[in-house]
Amino acid sequence: MLWPLIALPALTGVALLLCGRRADRLAPVAALVVAASTTVLAALNAVGRGEVSVPLLSGIPLSLGVDGLSAVMIVTVAAIVTAVLVFAAGDLGRGEPLARFHGLMLVFAAAMLVTVTARNLVTLLLAWEIMGAASYALIGFHWSDPRRAASGLIAFLTTRAGDLGLYLAAGAVLAGGASTLALDALAETGGGWRDAAAAGILLAAFGKSALLPFSFWLSRAMAGPSPVSALLHSATMVAAGAYLLLRLEPLLAATSWAGSVAAWGGLATAVALGAVAVCQSDLKQLLAASTCAQVGLMVAAAGMGGVVAGTGHLVAHAATKSLLFLGAGAWLTALGTRNLTGLRGAARAYPVVGVTFTIGALALAGVPPLALWPTKEGVLVAAHETSTPLFIAAYAAAVLGALYAGRAVTLVWSRPVADTEKHRDGVETGTRRVNAAQALPLPVLAAATVVGGAAALPVVRTEFATLLDIPAPAITGPELLLSGAVAVAGVAGVAAVIRWRGDIPAPAPLAGWLGLESAARRFVGAPVLAAAHALARFDDRVLAAGTGSAARGVAELARRLAGFDDRALAAAVRGTAAASMAAARATTHGPERAIARAVGAVAAGARELARWARRPETGAVHQYYAQATVLMVLLAAVLLVLT
Repeated sequence: MLWPLIALPALTGVALLLCGRRADRLAPVAALVVAASTTVLAALNAVGRGEVSVPLLSGIPLSLGVDGLSAVMIVTVAAIVTAVLVFAAGDLGRGEPLARFHGLMLVFAAAMLVTVTARNLVTLLLAWEIMGAASYALIGFHWSDPRRAASGLIAFLTTRAGDLGLYLAAGAVLAGGASTLALDALAETGGGWRDAAAAGILLAAFGKSALLPFSFWLSRAMAGPSPVSALLHSATMVAAGAYLLLRLEPLLAATSWAGSVAAWGGLATAVALGAVAVCQSDLKQLLAASTCAQVGLMVAAAGMGGVVAGTGHLVAHAATKSLLFLGAGAWLTALGTRNLTGLRGAARAYPVVGVTFTIGALALAGVPPLALWPTKEGVLVAAHETSTPLFIAAYAAAVLGALYAGRAVTLVWSRPVADTEKHRDGVETGTRRVNAAQALPLPVLAAATVVGGAAALPVVRTEFATLLDIPAPAITGPELLLSGAVAVAGVAGVAAVIRWRGDIPAPAPLAGWLGLESAARRFVGAPVLAAAHALARFDDRVLAAGTGSAARGVAELARRLAGFDDRALAAAVRGTAAASMAAARATTHGPERAIARAVGAVAAGARELARWARRPETGAVHQYYAQATVLMVLLAAVLLVLT
């Protein structure tokens, strides 16, 4: 049953993309049917725990399998995709390229399903690359808008920079003596290659999950449609990095430093981006920064050995964050704004969205008895057992979570102010209504968020840990009560400040995402572009001139040799004819003509080769890389033949 789980959304998505606008009317229904069927298949595979494998490379198969962790993930991914596509059916207009949208969403979902069931690095890499490409197309879905297209490109390039880590890890594992690249065996990589593999995995995870210093791409990803934001930020792409580190926690533990880097990197992101979230005036930007913060807690849990806590937090966050993004998307359609001032009173005007959004926001704050309350406490317990500084940082992140979630829910329930209407209809023209398809998934996700609070019960935590085949963390009642009380106090405190002052002050550095994008442009983009320009000038002035002269020399030499060969061979033939008239009469002039034709062909070939020698000089660096790759492949083939 594992192949159908992957093939159904993948093949349907590709078919919709190939059909294009002709399939627009059929696409929403087809995608919903496929997503629902995939959810059923995910549940069956979670119970059956299947494993499949087909040959791919020499000794390295394309291998998929379901264990406890991937069982949880495939059900979560499939269920969230279904809810998001229900919302999309009511959110996207008829004039949109619906076949392209739904095709990309299904391909993206299939890539994520392969990611969480991959058994080796090659399989993981294939899915990782497809997921990145699909996310680029989805973020820049409205490509005719230059800013949205640029946002998709920035997100793609930033995550691609981190994705190089997976190639580093694969190379290190091969150099360390592994033959199958199995994920379960990465911790057994020999010597210093294990540290190199761990560094590559951390780089890939930090890039994909938008941890510091890569966080700014998630801000740019808000240019995509609301269903895309809900899917990326909940159970798929942004969660993929956290999932990878939870999966490879034994590799982190096997090194002396990787676990600490994951723990501190995750908590630094949770604190810094939590502060950024508190200061956002755009609701989607607030939710995006909060995603970085919450994923930081998951990554920190992996670094501290809290796999059960991190996985539970990932699942609870998936339901909660998809609910919040879909609620924000419903208000965007109705009121045409994402600005929190323009959204004052939105919860009162649209009570279904308002109530469900409130449930999600309070869960995000860690208020009992909702889903993130016990899972966040699990991360705090893991931090407390590891070190006091980590525990302080984790608690600071939890408090910030209460502040930004409390601010969002307080503002949407507040009465409109004088300039509220000025901020509406700014992003798009509001419809002033939320249709049934948009509202339908919200109560379902809110119910899941409420039910998730059952993780506070010891029996539920034990069963979940048994599913993952990992011992359950010990969480006491007083710890849970204290965590819940702090969350309630944080929400109440920020509500009191907003009623008193109107809103929380927003320092420019925090409101601007700490200037991370401009820093990346200045310290990474600018040096790379400068180096590229310098290399291009060197290529034009030195390499191109030298190669052109060489090509012209080859052509001239070929021309002269051709003339010399014609005269010399003609003389030789005439001498032979004079010395051997009998042989010449018997054979006429056939050999002479054949040899002359051969010499002419050699000369023509030399001239053509000289002409082609100029063509590779294009000045395009990526073509030079491609030429070098081809030469390396040919050299490898020759070596294989010779050996």
